[in-house]
Amino acid sequence: MDGLEFYQHYWWFIISLLAALLVVFMFVQGGQTLILRIGKDDIERKMILNSLGRKWEITFTTLVVYGGAFFASFSLYYSTSFGGAYWLWMIILFSFIIQAVAYEYMNKPGNFLGRKTYMAFLYINGFIGVYSIGIAVSTLFTGAPFYVNKDNMSDMFMPVISVWGNSAHGLDAYFNLTNILLGLALVFLTRMSGCFYLMNNIDYHEIYLRCRKLAIINSIPFLICFLGFIAFIFVGEGYAVDNINEVIYLEKYKYAINMIQVPFIGIIFVLGVLLVVFSIFRTAYSHTARQTFWYNAAGTLFVVLALFLSLGYNDTAYYPSNIDIQSSLTITNSSSSIFTLKVMSVVSLLIPIVLVYGAVVWRAMDKCKITEAEFKDDTSE
Repeated sequence: MDGLEFYQHYWWFIISLLAALLVVFMFVQGGQTLILRIGKDDIERKMILNSLGRKWEITFTTLVVYGGAFFASFSLYYSTSFGGAYWLWMIILFSFIIQAVAYEYMNKPGNFLGRKTYMAFLYINGFIGVYSIGIAVSTLFTGAPFYVNKDNMSDMFMPVISVWGNSAHGLDAYFNLTNILLGLALVFLTRMSGCFYLMNNIDYHEIYLRCRKLAIINSIPFLICFLGFIAFIFVGEGYAVDNINEVIYLEKYKYAINMIQVPFIGIIFVLGVLLVVFSIFRTAYSHTARQTFWYNAAGTLFVVLALFLSLGYNDTAYYPSNIDIQSSLTITNSSSSIFTLKVMSVVSLLIPIVLVYGAVVWRAMDKCKITEAEFKDDTSE
């Protein structure tokens, strides 16, 4: 493995890890869609909002870092997807903007939109935003309509490398069955994760019981949609790369083969699935399941990490074009220069420090569980 190839693989691992962390942190979005189901009065809802409100910036920041890392390391994907499927990405961005507005102004005196409007913003972010992220991620498996022609860089009148192939600009991705399955799986997973987090973070028996029940309820459609998505991608064709002839072709069972041929990916995928399933059964059959959140978070991290690694490793096109297969993007043909990757790799050495700092801050915030007593005397709207 030469220098450039090493950095391409290194940065795909960073991208995959950030994607996995993003999905883990989206328990905030899942919890937002259940505020009215879990909280039965104003005090209970304030407890839930306070619990989720302590963590919402983590998800937002991770999403921004994920986009920035893609821009720096695989810039052709950034320009192709963000520039072509812009309606899909604008929906995602808008949903996170209104989330930030809701948390910032919901409890400010004199807000003219009203509390119900901000609650609606949180629900939109938790459902539409998460569902759209699932749709966007699924297109890495199912493909998108774009053309890539690097020769255009020499055209002084139209130096555009990638061109989108239809006028829907990402909206058509919402009508693909495989995309729909992953979008719904992500919605129900984050709702389940949100319940696990609130069970762990709030010391209030009634909220614990409702979260436990809703976690079990949401686990059923999650498993159905997730297994359906996995069946489609494992049994179907994937986009393989012939590096000798420099061509991309369809290969049956490609993503399943990647799990076998790269044992590390297969092992963490199976381990992740087992941890997620264990968290569901532990919640269903144990009456002291407050720590379930951490099992589910670890399992989610492993599963998403494995799926992303299977997209980029083992000679696979991670962003296929479904109208011109040779335009499909790989970590080889879409990466930035070796100079950029090297410089960014030095910056990435700070990631462990940031993670440790985040863990310390998280522990400090959650050292004391949220209780009803904190909000009994709070009459503010």
